[in-house]
Amino acid sequence: MKLETRYAHHPEDVKGYDTEALRRHFLVEQVFVTGELKLVYTHVDRVVFGGAVPTTQALVLEGGKEFGTPNFLDRRELGIINIGAKGRVLLDGKVQELANGDGLYVGMGVKAVSFESDNPADPAKFYLISSPAHATYPTVRITRADANPKKLGAVETCNVRTIYQYVHPAVCKSCQLVMGLTVLEPGSVWNTYPPHTHERRMEVYLYFGMSEQTRVFHLHGQPLETRHIVMANEQAVISPSWSIHAGVASGPYSFIWGMAGENQTFDDMDTLGPNDLK
Repeated sequence: MKLETRYAHHPEDVKGYDTEALRRHFLVEQVFVTGELKLVYTHVDRVVFGGAVPTTQALVLEGGKEFGTPNFLDRRELGIINIGAKGRVLLDGKVQELANGDGLYVGMGVKAVSFESDNPADPAKFYLISSPAHATYPTVRITRADANPKKLGAVETCNVRTIYQYVHPAVCKSCQLVMGLTVLEPGSVWNTYPPHTHERRMEVYLYFGMSEQTRVFHLHGQPLETRHIVMANEQAVISPSWSIHAGVASGPYSFIWGMAGENQTFDDMDTLGPNDLK
């Protein structure tokens, strides 16, 4: 298991970042590495996220000094969505089969977590996001059909999309983790526009389902100090609570969003209009 650490940033400092600094601090250019479990620990709400791509050997989620506990989930909870081929997650020896689009909520206290693919030549791609937890809730397997769908947007504003809520109070209990997957309709290119902030929650976006030529312009920063980060397929971006998080792409794409904070109310946000941005 490989772990990278990212630190928190004050918005006044971020105003002075150039393109290279923005990308270095907030963008994760390689989430999925074949045969590896790669994680990022951000000090923004102490969220951990990353990817597991098992091939011939199982990949093990480990605790240790970086987390202050012998096992990864001793004081954490975990959300998983598979965007690759069929695979399985083993939780204290119990098997959870996950096909493409299937998700899993894993509660605090599970000791052993590992990942396997059905076919090493066509591996699963498990996207993971974890936050600190204070209570144990049951592990729940969540298929796309089990997720709570919300259709938003309009053709006129090029942002028709369906939000599938996986780890959410409408689907299962969690301490502070909320996670889901958004699919845009053909011809729609904007997600979450007009944008918003939510001071009570951070957010991580993973963009996927893009061609090699497609790019997402992810909007970042405070509403009156916006910046953009150009992103390719299967890259992730950290959005602190003070930052907007919206994107527009040059072609079809989907994204997984994950949030952690003290409030799980999905509509608890500070909505902005286009005239509120600079």
